Amino acid sequence: MLFNSLHFLIFFPIIVVLYFSLKHKHRWMLLLWASYYFYMSWKVEYVVLIIFSTLVDYFVALAIAKEEGQRKKKLLLLVSLLVNIGLLFAFKYFNFVSDSLRLVLANFSIQFSAPVLKVLLPVGISFYTFQTLGYTIDVYRGKIKPEKHLGIFALYVSFFPQLVAGPIERAKNLLPQFLKRHYFDYVRVTNGLKLMLWGMFKKVVIADNLAMYVNLVYNDAHAYTGLPLIIATIFFAFQIYCDFSGYSDIAIGASQVMGFKLMDNFKRPYYSKSISEFWKRWHISLSSWFKDYLYITLGGNRVSISRLHFNLFITFLVSGLWHGANWTFVIWGALHAFYIIFSLFSKNIREKIVVFIKIRRLPTLNKYLQVLTTFSLVTFAWIFFRANNVADAFYIVKNLFNWQGFTDFSYIRSAFFLASPYVFVVGLAGILFLEFVHSIQRQGSARHMLSNKPAYVRYFIYYVLLFGILLFGRFSSQEFIYFQF
Repeated sequence: MLFNSLHFLIFFPIIVVLYFSLKHKHRWMLLLWASYYFYMSWKVEYVVLIIFSTLVDYFVALAIAKEEGQRKKKLLLLVSLLVNIGLLFAFKYFNFVSDSLRLVLANFSIQFSAPVLKVLLPVGISFYTFQTLGYTIDVYRGKIKPEKHLGIFALYVSFFPQLVAGPIERAKNLLPQFLKRHYFDYVRVTNGLKLMLWGMFKKVVIADNLAMYVNLVYNDAHAYTGLPLIIATIFFAFQIYCDFSGYSDIAIGASQVMGFKLMDNFKRPYYSKSISEFWKRWHISLSSWFKDYLYITLGGNRVSISRLHFNLFITFLVSGLWHGANWTFVIWGALHAFYIIFSLFSKNIREKIVVFIKIRRLPTLNKYLQVLTTFSLVTFAWIFFRANNVADAFYIVKNLFNWQGFTDFSYIRSAFFLASPYVFVVGLAGILFLEFVHSIQRQGSARHMLSNKPAYVRYFIYYVLLFGILLFGRFSSQEFIYFQF
């Protein structure tokens, strides 16, 4: 079931009405049923995977809490790791590893018949396995106590607003909220609906219109050079942001309507002044997960310089692979690792250059240059994230700045309106409107500031968003990009 579908438009209000109609002690059952139904709308059989993962981590966590011996605790944790990572490997990476091994062996004239698993990737498997893994690790580390109520824990794993694309919630934040009694609060409910409206606008108006141009170019990359590749790459940077942050907004807003608070997943990431800052603002639930459960486990930054670089590289490499079973994602992760390692290595040199050219006397200019540089580096890396394969990615990189035809007005015009004038104008207008909202958010929460405005101003904005969705939105039920992960 997609957030941007008629199915969800009917499903969600029914669940909300039933939720506030039921007694508190029965609400978890409604939410658990709704969550399993929500997931089974894609493929009924795959709910078995969620149930299996839930049962394993539920009983493993209870056993870890009862066990006093550290060795047995580690063995129990290993069971959780093997089960969850094993599920991920089988459904997401088995074919990738087999095919990669076949290609490597072929270079040594060794024949290897790679087995192929003909299975559909379960939607959101990377998200819910990481969420339940984090729970087990926290129990093992003694940060939380295991949840004894199986139904409540099952709900934590499968809570439908954030089940298939996050945010990846921590048990210490979400689990206690299922035990708390939530009352209908008009202000909270309307604030949640406003966030859902904004998330839907970002998805169906901005992201899905930009996708028309991006898909046309990237799905036939070798047919283009120069300006179309530049436009498609910049458009994709905004498409993936609006698509994924739009999902997060809808998930957070839907949860807020029912009284649950999920963590923020995005904080205007394209305003970052460095790659490190970017990862503190982009997909925060995942980047913080990798920091807490992988990077720090490897030793974090309390190690030698060479070991620090190794820890960063491994973390970003795994992060890239988490996004998909394709070498393009591995390269994307490696690029971000290189960015951060290079920034650490060149920090003193860059500071001397800044002092030498006296740019510190112009702090605003310095800030804009940092933001522009970071955005350019991030956008360049998106090429590998979006390209269908490595060959396409390197072709785009090679031909990105092919300036042939840049002085030809007809070439420029055809590049802009490649998909259609409508798509280009709506997509560009959507980006400009997004940045206008972001400029407001620099001063604080846009929803909070809007609540202080007169009623006619508030409702004017609501109707602009609503009619914008109805007039310019694309309702072809295009999936959210991060569903494939």
